[in-house]
Amino acid sequence: MDVVGAYARLGTYRAAGEACGVDPKTVKRKVEAHAKGLLDDDRAERAPVAKNTDGVRAVVLEELRETGGRGTAKRLLPIARKAGYAGSDRNFRRLVAGVKRQVRAEVGRHQRRPAVWVPGETLVIDWGLHPSGLKVFCAVLAWSRFRFVRVARDETAATTMALLADCFDMLGGVPGKVLADRMGCLKGGTVANVMIPTRTTSGSRPTTGSSRTSATPPIPSRKGSSRTSSATRNATWSCLTLTTSPC
Repeated sequence: MDVVGAYARLGTYRAAGEACGVDPKTVKRKVEAHAKGLLDDDRAERAPVAKNTDGVRAVVLEELRETGGRGTAKRLLPIARKAGYAGSDRNFRRLVAGVKRQVRAEVGRHQRRPAVWVPGETLVIDWGLHPSGLKVFCAVLAWSRFRFVRVARDETAATTMALLADCFDMLGGVPGKVLADRMGCLKGGTVANVMIPTRTTSGSRPTTGSSRTSATPPIPSRKGSSRTSSATRNATWSCLTLTTSPC
């Protein structure tokens, strides 16, 4: 970063030094030299400082990419020594920590994968709880963000399917998929991590023409649409695929 520019924006030598990673006295010296016309634009930029870990950074990066960001500096140090690293263990631990952050950001283990919605394809449903004790049924059409909210006394399968039918009537059609977490009112059991619907839910098939599947692993990209309307739980989402024409 331009030291002189940082001082002009921040106003103090200390703040500019922290932003540029240099001593405040260095900032003062460069600012005064710039005011006298003795400092050109190239010298105002801080020159990169070579580190003794630069020579083995590529080796550490390759090793951690193979393991998905897992590994300790103690295990990687002998490999770095063979590659010519002669610095201290402390500097090497700093290098490994920085490379781990880079690799984990590339892998995206702790990032939410955004979903790509299609018009009329997915309806997200969930139950919430009102402070008065009443149950709140929420449905969100994922692409258009159309919201359907109703209040009920219970969360039974019959109530859920009736409110879902009411939602379809308001939409004027049936979406391609109805996405919900593994609601107890819709789940008759679980076999091999696949949700088995209840008899009440299965009995709605002649009416809606639906064929149901279950998403076995969690789908982080599909979470969040109905959380703005109700208090959802961090659960695996199941998918009800409806074969009728989309709305």
